[in-house]
Amino acid sequence: MARLVGVAAASLALFGSSAAFLSGAPASSHAPPHAPSTAGSMMGAWEAALPLEGEPAVSASSQSPLSWVASVLGLGAVLGLAFGVLAPQPARAITAEQFSQLTYAQVRGSGLANRCPTVDSVGDKVEVKAGSKIINMCFEPKSFAVEFETDKGKEFATTRLTTRQTYTLAFIEGKLEPNPVTFSESDGMDFAATTVKLPDGEYQPFLFTVKGLVAKGEGSAFKPGFTWGGEFNVPSYRTGGFLDPKARGMYLGYDQAVALPALQADGSAGQAELFRATNKVFDQGKGAIEMEVNKVNADLGEIGGVFVSKQPSDTDMGAKAPRTVLLKGIFYGKVVEKDYVR
Repeated sequence: MARLVGVAAASLALFGSSAAFLSGAPASSHAPPHAPSTAGSMMGAWEAALPLEGEPAVSASSQSPLSWVASVLGLGAVLGLAFGVLAPQPARAITAEQFSQLTYAQVRGSGLANRCPTVDSVGDKVEVKAGSKIINMCFEPKSFAVEFETDKGKEFATTRLTTRQTYTLAFIEGKLEPNPVTFSESDGMDFAATTVKLPDGEYQPFLFTVKGLVAKGEGSAFKPGFTWGGEFNVPSYRTGGFLDPKARGMYLGYDQAVALPALQADGSAGQAELFRATNKVFDQGKGAIEMEVNKVNADLGEIGGVFVSKQPSDTDMGAKAPRTVLLKGIFYGKVVEKDYVR
């Protein structure tokens, strides 16, 4: 009996020390103040913050003759706490300098590849000189809303992302001119095929992009509160070589997937819809974006802030009417001079 009690006591001491190690420093009783959010001018600038998980409060149990039994039975709770602490957490934003020091093995599976770098505030502005450019520009959406018909008319509904973490645009670059500040996008990973699910269960694909973006803003320097924006092109979600489930396509496949008498039947009911589904087209639309700078690093030439973008959705190569997609998120960019060498 004494030996059994000794083993139980040793186990209790081991798990108690492990729990103390995992819990770390005691949390402060006062929550940190939230930083004030910056408001935009076009559709309301918005910046999403990552949720932080708090630590559960643990109360000491009262002593009893069978307290060691309660400790042993609490082993599951201790292991649960350990699993909660050691389980993979959502990827946190890091600076571009910190990201450049990571290896491929460290980035793989961490979620950081889908995150835009954050900016450490240093100085009050980043000057824009003639002939300079922006490199490594990144756009990371935080929310996706799609306009669709309801009983009250057209409304934007928050959707659920179904294409996982592959929607961020990165390594975008282009020329930058001052007075007014004008950015002309020319290269980079500037499109991402994305699909979201509407509240009624319908899937809505769209091509998140900033292709050919020309963004302008008054002034010759980026500083907190600086707003700029412009229009961009939205290519077709599908290319000309795509075949639909009935093997119809723009360049390949069948011309049609119905009998000729069906097209020649008298009456116009359903003929227009059938014609659009059969005759594929490469639709191109226009989108608009507005950005607001809220952080600058004058030493590194980095800027960061929030954006709001509106663009059309996929049309299934002309078969469906496009819907308006509203995206809100954060962006990052690095301003360099024309003679900058990577």
